[in-house]
Amino acid sequence: MQKTFGYAMLGGDDRHAQQPLVTAVPSGFPMSGRDIAYHRFRFPADRDRGRADGLRAGTDGLTPDGDAARVTHTDPHSGTTAEYAAGTWTSPVTPAGFALTELVPSWTADTPPGCWLRVELRGWADGTATTGWYELGHWAADESAVHRASVPGQEDDRARVAADTLRVTGAAVTGWQVRVTLLRRLDAPAGPVLRTVGVVASTDPTGGAEATGAGDAGAWGRVLDVPRYAQRLHAAGETRWGGGGDSWCSPTCVSMVLDFWGAGPAPDRYAWVAPPGPRPQVVHAARHCYDHAFGGPGNWPFNTAYAATHGVDAFVTRLRSLAEAERFVAAGIPLIVSAAFTAGQVPGLDYDTRGHLMVLAGFTADGDPVLNDPYAPDDERVRRTVPRGPFESAWQAGSGGIAYVLRPESAPLPPPPAQANW
Repeated sequence: MQKTFGYAMLGGDDRHAQQPLVTAVPSGFPMSGRDIAYHRFRFPADRDRGRADGLRAGTDGLTPDGDAARVTHTDPHSGTTAEYAAGTWTSPVTPAGFALTELVPSWTADTPPGCWLRVELRGWADGTATTGWYELGHWAADESAVHRASVPGQEDDRARVAADTLRVTGAAVTGWQVRVTLLRRLDAPAGPVLRTVGVVASTDPTGGAEATGAGDAGAWGRVLDVPRYAQRLHAAGETRWGGGGDSWCSPTCVSMVLDFWGAGPAPDRYAWVAPPGPRPQVVHAARHCYDHAFGGPGNWPFNTAYAATHGVDAFVTRLRSLAEAERFVAAGIPLIVSAAFTAGQVPGLDYDTRGHLMVLAGFTADGDPVLNDPYAPDDERVRRTVPRGPFESAWQAGSGGIAYVLRPESAPLPPPPAQANW
């Protein structure tokens, strides 16, 4: 499982220590009554050319390898020091259109052995930067260069970092910039390539706003055939990468959706898992989503970046309501959503969690969500139907409507709402 606003574990953590276990949402709360805006930059670089150039963010904006800066970096999780060629791309200022309180980035990239990337965010308002730069992660597909990790200890009177989330606390922020640095160890034969980077900006949920409208009636009565994987099958087996069955909800959900699309890793990629156990591809995902600073595999953008290494488009956003989620199900796209609740708050979910990832596979004919909940003792009991209102409240209050969107380019996204959040 995972926790409030970023991970999902049965226990708690200090990432959001100022948050209660569950924020109560009154009956009839207008789930769509909040501002959310998502924007993504795409870099349609040729894959082979990008690898040959070594450091590339697409067709412009990043210094080619021959003129790249040289930096020395010590990985705090291994103690290894190495020299890297480094190139940086900085986005233009992106206005959100409202006074935002949170920013969550996500990205897709190729990082061959010996390469990694650093993602940073800062806030803007009234034509000037109103915060400094904050690091939202050091990421690589493997650990030949650095250990994949968030960066703890970043807090000042303007904002603080909670692993994968920048929380604005004292600054006026109505827009943002993202900065990505690509790094290649000098002896690495190929360089990294940035494919996409996006940010979802949002306000805290508030009452009294108008709903954005109904979703898609085509989703009611439609349940996508997402395979069912139980994370608790690993509870007594593999204990690395965050503790096995009690903390692997996010990589288990990612594995389910990748296999739904036929995009999961080939057996040779997880042949290292020995003994193979009940489902070695989930162990493989947990290892490659693991955040060494946090100590768990639930970092939101680390999970979507991992998924993207399998050829799918993947990003993190926030949705305002199940009505918006219905648009994805109607388009044939399952979602991975994060909720927080106490036992019995959502009938059918009889456990406490500060945040837990589940696959939204569809809806009954009456509009109730049909979930693949990995926190089950076996695969058969992964599929659960829950009442719409309580689940929507637990999702919106528990994570602000966080959703992972994973889909091949051949599966078009549904049309976004006027205030686009995908």
